[in-house]
Amino acid sequence: MKFLSTAIAAYRCFSTKTSAKYPRGTQLKNKKKYRVNESKTPKRPRIKWTEEQTQILDTVSSGESVFITGSAGTGKTALLQQIIKILNEKHTRSRVFKTASTGVAACALKGQTLHSFSGVGLADAEPEILLDRVLSNKKAYSRWVRVRALVIDEIGLIDAKYFDTLEFIARVVKSEEAGVEDEIWGGIQLVVTGDFFQLPPIPDRSNLRRRQFAFEADCWDSSFRLQVEVKKIFRQSDTNLIKLLQNIRLGKIDPEDLELLEKHCSEKEPDSSAVQLYPMTEDVNRVNKNKMESLHKSVRVYSALDSGDEPWTRQLKQGIAPDELMLAVGARVMLCMNFNPWRKLVNGSTGTVTKFCNVYDKGVLPVVKFDSGIEMIIEPQTWVVTDGDKVVAKRKQLPLILAWALSIHKCQGMSIDNLHTDLSRAFDFGMVYVALSRVRSLDGLHLSGFDPSKIKAHPKVLEFYQRFCVDKDKKEEDDDASDKTIHIESDTNPSFVLHCKPNASLVSWYNTITKNGCV
Repeated sequence: MKFLSTAIAAYRCFSTKTSAKYPRGTQLKNKKKYRVNESKTPKRPRIKWTEEQTQILDTVSSGESVFITGSAGTGKTALLQQIIKILNEKHTRSRVFKTASTGVAACALKGQTLHSFSGVGLADAEPEILLDRVLSNKKAYSRWVRVRALVIDEIGLIDAKYFDTLEFIARVVKSEEAGVEDEIWGGIQLVVTGDFFQLPPIPDRSNLRRRQFAFEADCWDSSFRLQVEVKKIFRQSDTNLIKLLQNIRLGKIDPEDLELLEKHCSEKEPDSSAVQLYPMTEDVNRVNKNKMESLHKSVRVYSALDSGDEPWTRQLKQGIAPDELMLAVGARVMLCMNFNPWRKLVNGSTGTVTKFCNVYDKGVLPVVKFDSGIEMIIEPQTWVVTDGDKVVAKRKQLPLILAWALSIHKCQGMSIDNLHTDLSRAFDFGMVYVALSRVRSLDGLHLSGFDPSKIKAHPKVLEFYQRFCVDKDKKEEDDDASDKTIHIESDTNPSFVLHCKPNASLVSWYNTITKNGCV
């Protein structure tokens, strides 16, 4: 079966006609012309890791567990990809499991959701009952037995009880397997990433005493050798924008920030090239539908091709690659994966469909002219769900989504050049920060429905991150102290002066003094 030639499910025209057949695209003889309109592919640059990132990579290489957090745009995704390579080499691919709290994040990792990995279902019962579920589920039990390294991305959406439950299950299963009791996480190397200042877990209104965040778990601190907040921001370079976003992340706004935001507020119709972000999915669907209808062009529907078994194929539907993608000439689209990073065609890059072409045995495919000026044929890509080193489900689809509008929940991890966001219906902690932190520069930021009261951070999250500041200050004090020198003069030997560090051992002090006849 040819992908997307026979997978075109319908032809629709949003004009006065109810249906219309799109004229057959011309056979593309010079495919290279639309591959990219530049002559030579640049060399892949080597990543220069920061001091913080190097410390993290060294800790992971030594087999220790880490928690990595940081603002949006600090390179957590690229760092995590490098960490996974290290883990695969250290433990073998079959014993490294990549998970995330959401289907979108899990698909980006080529892994699986944490719920699918764990085998505990809805996790709505006591830990002992959930453990019985795992022990009676051969596949889930096998995963817990095999796992040596567990990656959890987007930890911000996981609550404390669930995190404690997973640790309990890991400890029990691993103790039975290896005969080692009471070892945290059963000795599994844990790599956890996420930013608690971004979207929080769904609150449980029926249980006001619920520990909402994973860092409230009893086992949280003992789970990690290193907890680190990466600081260097790569997405934005404008110091004013960076300061603004950092304040919004902390739930505060000063008069300068407010004045800056008000300059970018407008109730005018957004520019057609701007991606519109909305808190509510119904607004996203409404805008995309209206924009598509206004084109009055024939529409091609590209249906995803899935393979694999349940529950893995169900996870593919939770990912960002759509079940059906409707495209027409003039449609604004966005890449939903890193397609060609070295030409800056990455997750979040936007463009416009200019035509459709027959591409030999690949069927009719769209040609997209990106806002950067590059024009390319977009070929189908494959998203996979893995269980260790085994691919258990696949989805083949064009790596595009409609880009007139997008939900704030689905934009995490994206970098957007031209952004318009209506924040009038923002309703949760961190929602304003997630939306605004997608944009690369102030020139590309356009707001409507802005209300300063919507900028808020959860008090528990603020308290948690204070620990990073305290630990940093303590480290700096220790470093300063270690740089100082203490001078000790001797009454019995006037020619002797001991120069030593205050953190030198007492034994070394005593040996030095006695050697010089000062005792």
